[in-house]
Amino acid sequence: MSKSLNVFKKPLALHSTNPMTGYLRNGYCEVPASDFGNHSVAAEVTEEFLDFTAKQGNDLRPVGLKGGCKWCLCASRWLEAFDAREREPAGEKIVPKIFLNATNEKALGKIELEILKKYAADKEA
Repeated sequence: MSKSLNVFKKPLALHSTNPMTGYLRNGYCEVPASDFGNHSVAAEVTEEFLDFTAKQGNDLRPVGLKGGCKWCLCASRWLEAFDAREREPAGEKIVPKIFLNATNEKALGKIELEILKKYAADKEA
């Protein structure tokens, strides 16, 4: 059980144990002080996003990710994909869907809640 809060200021939900995700590899998108990347966004990656992030120098496939995997993404990388959606050939497909109940409140330091809600795979619990 995580002591962190999600974007709704409620207890952070478990995101994925297969693959085991999170900066701490405990299944939660927790952001301890040592996580300078802010791995706070609970997302389901697409093949298009994986292509996009590999082009940016962060290939997630070697750690076993493929389209459909749930992963705690860096808030800045998710925002990069969001900002690039109109100029990338794959368009909206590069922006991963988000699980708000498992997205750490620290994502709000980089991304507005209203933007996150537009890409939500879940709703507020």
